[in-house]
Amino acid sequence: MIKFSDEQVMVRDMVARLAKERIRPVAIEAERKNHFDPNLLKILHENGLLSLLLPIELGGGNADLTTCCLTVEELSSVDGSVGISYATHMTGVFFIVDWATKEQKEKYYRKISQDGAYFGVVLTEPNAGSDAASIKTRAVRSGDQYLISGNKVMITNAGIAHVFVAFAVTEPGIRDKGISAFIVDRGVPGLKFGKEEEKMAVAGSSTREVIFDNAEIPAENLLDREGKGFKIIMSEFMKSRMLVASMALGIGRGAFEEAVRYAKERTQFGKSISEFKGIQFMIADMAMNVELARRMIYTTSEYIGHERVGKEVAAYAAMSKCFASDMAMKVTTDAVQVLGGYGIMKEYPVERMMRDAKVTQIIEGTNQIQRIIIARNALRE
Repeated sequence: MIKFSDEQVMVRDMVARLAKERIRPVAIEAERKNHFDPNLLKILHENGLLSLLLPIELGGGNADLTTCCLTVEELSSVDGSVGISYATHMTGVFFIVDWATKEQKEKYYRKISQDGAYFGVVLTEPNAGSDAASIKTRAVRSGDQYLISGNKVMITNAGIAHVFVAFAVTEPGIRDKGISAFIVDRGVPGLKFGKEEEKMAVAGSSTREVIFDNAEIPAENLLDREGKGFKIIMSEFMKSRMLVASMALGIGRGAFEEAVRYAKERTQFGKSISEFKGIQFMIADMAMNVELARRMIYTTSEYIGHERVGKEVAAYAAMSKCFASDMAMKVTTDAVQVLGGYGIMKEYPVERMMRDAKVTQIIEGTNQIQRIIIARNALRE
């Protein structure tokens, strides 16, 4: 069994209770309305989850990556929309924790802990998805500020976040070496948002286009130095992929638990369907795959959390994200099968879980990209 610390277990159990008792009812209604409910932010803030990564003396939990993964897993086990939204927030905060200056940390730690600031990450463009180095959004230095122009698409939390970590080109023509990272406050002049996107999955999360129209960003909001943005992206991808893997684990586990419960309760031909070998084999495969994903994720999160980084660990992160999301797709599909006709009814959660699982195979690098990373590492060895 995986050994978690007392602190990690305490956070996990607290979040599990919170997810079942307070978040699930709000999240399910948000899914029905295809709209993120801002009351979820209040719940997350009141329970210290927005500031989980921050130092204890600043009102945070001083949490490590494993604790963050456990939190995303528990939230996702009741609702993938909350899982993806919260994972995106945590990714944004990781950028601040790992790359911000002392002055930037003081400012944004306070916004998070006191004001409940929620984060978004602004990278994807119409022609730059998996190929992040191809972004075209420009940032031009003008005195004591940068003017940013360009369009970003499919941005999670765009409709609700208070702070964004955004990426733009400061030196064109040299691809990844010309990209820089910026902290962008929601209210800056020239920052606009497109319509709320309608999605087949994670419908209770906010996804919009982000439009920079000569948006005025203070020069002091540059993360690290000009041209270091792509390095920052790549270094944080390992953590963000682990959070998406945890989201997939939570969705898969939630569907597995629903399938087990239903199989025990449902009777056909005079006995519980859990007594039929066909159902038992499906349940066995689901259990094995959920457990394998769990072990892969939390072993890798411990490695990354202890700063054991490198190409090998990057491959482990890719394996975790790829395997867990493929697992979630398979397990949720099988859960729908176990529930039969009820599995496709919206009053049962497994059809929503199946749709949400699909998202995890796409975001933070498609599973085709993950397999390229894994294969290159294997061939290099």
